Amino acid sequence: MRLSLILPTLAVALVPGVASAETPVSPTPPAAEAAAPAAPEIPQSRAQIALSFAPVVRQVAPAVVNVYSMQKTVDPFYSDDPFLRRFFGRQQPRGGSALGSGVIVDPSGLMVTNAHVIKNASEIRVGFNDRREAEAKLLLRDARSDLAVLQIEGDGPFPTIPFAPADELETGDLVLAIGNPFGVGQTVTQGIVSATARTQVGVADQQFFIQTDAAINPGNSGGGLIDMAGRLVGINSAIYSRSGGSNGIGFAIPAETVRLVVEAAKSDGVVHRPWLGAKLENVTRELARQLGLDRPAGAVVVELSEDGPARRAGIRVADVITAVDGVPVTDIDSFSYAFATRGTEGETEITFERASTRQTAALTLERPPESEPRDTRRLGGRSPFAGATVQNLSPAVADELNIDMTATGVVIARVNERTPAARFGLRPGDIVRSVNGNRVETTEDLERMTRQRARYWDLDIERDGRRLSVVFGG
Repeated sequence: MRLSLILPTLAVALVPGVASAETPVSPTPPAAEAAAPAAPEIPQSRAQIALSFAPVVRQVAPAVVNVYSMQKTVDPFYSDDPFLRRFFGRQQPRGGSALGSGVIVDPSGLMVTNAHVIKNASEIRVGFNDRREAEAKLLLRDARSDLAVLQIEGDGPFPTIPFAPADELETGDLVLAIGNPFGVGQTVTQGIVSATARTQVGVADQQFFIQTDAAINPGNSGGGLIDMAGRLVGINSAIYSRSGGSNGIGFAIPAETVRLVVEAAKSDGVVHRPWLGAKLENVTRELARQLGLDRPAGAVVVELSEDGPARRAGIRVADVITAVDGVPVTDIDSFSYAFATRGTEGETEITFERASTRQTAALTLERPPESEPRDTRRLGGRSPFAGATVQNLSPAVADELNIDMTATGVVIARVNERTPAARFGLRPGDIVRSVNGNRVETTEDLERMTRQRARYWDLDIERDGRRLSVVFGG
């Protein structure tokens, strides 16, 4: 996956020893000359000039693998139709290979890569740094975090990289990026952590990233970001680039998110995220002024579920959440990361501002409930919904589709390709509010409406918090 942005260039020239004509320069007083720092000493031994990351690389390199995913594509002339085969022959589906990287995190052969690296893969192979190869099978693919967990086939134990402890990484720490850029083979680059809490990057639904200036290029996706103790601090995921090459701005998914997905793969194969039971919005400057905050930071509560954990913990509408277990919250994305990595058992401490007073609440960590039976139905007929699968909304369904967990009604869960629903632009996550002026409350309501013949279809759809009114001919 590659994220390219056009960034303006700002050139700044600094010339030591040259003063502006408009700025008077005073001679340096003798006292200042005496206090000047001493000249750096010339290294006197090999130990003083030898700086090498080789020991760390030797330790972790065997656990970083190359990932090859075979992806089948259908030939445009492929057909089982006897008439077409007379002209084009019996063409077969063709295969393509996607290159990426991965990190082994368990001696049994569990490895992590990016979800986009193995998307639509029919066969996955991994290559070790000693040129051995093995097959791997997909255990879990979580598009929301852009992570996938695979099982390498073969006898272990396999070399691994341990996870770095949570919240130890700091801006300025040295890191190594290891992966397979451009398919040339395992490569190591070095840099520092440029930022530890980048949000609004637009790479995955869970938008909270480590930024680094270590050179990351196409093919590094899924590779490891390693600290100087040989621990995994992140999985490399995306870059800002004009040309597709490294411009020194790369992003990695934090180890805590990686750990969460790996633990899910070890248990039931589903990533369970805790339920807050509240709808949040970012704190703008105007809102901060109205609420009496000294700066526009945090996530403000704008809606509460009737029996959600937030309401039971005593949180109210207009409270501004500023920390989760002491981890600062600057916006919705940073809250989502801090809250999601707490798990779904026990309690977490929520810090919030109310009427210019800082307060805390113990919030129970629990999975989103399926309070309304989903009653899954695939719609057919001659309506714009033909080919769509719909479900009744509940916090559990909303979490699976990554939409507001306080939403109610009927949601589109899947849209099959080359169906009327796909041609009319319906998407998973669309909430159907009404059809031809009739309110839709259950999947049964919607199925009954779509069975009727109509000269036109007037649809009221909610998408990403916005209401869309669309009219189609019957």
